[in-house]
Amino acid sequence: MSPIELPKSTLETLARSLKQHLMSELHVEVGQFEAIELIDWIALNLGPRFYNQGLQDAQELYRKKFEEIAESVIEIEKPVKV
Repeated sequence: MSPIELPKSTLETLARSLKQHLMSELHVEVGQFEAIELIDWIALNLGPRFYNQGLQDAQELYRKKFEEIAESVIEIEKPVKV
């Protein structure tokens, strides 16, 4: 699997948000570089778990929808006279 890469503008927005969160909730001040490094670490180490869960959720949704479609098709079958 290729690493999770975010657009620069998204990364900068996330870094600003992370900096604000760390300051307001934990009273920890970090710079832009440190915030981006933390986001990169999270993306590398935690991101795949969230990504994989998203894929599993999508697979389950598709499975359920496919079953609904299959049932709908069966419902419109016409009786065959022999």
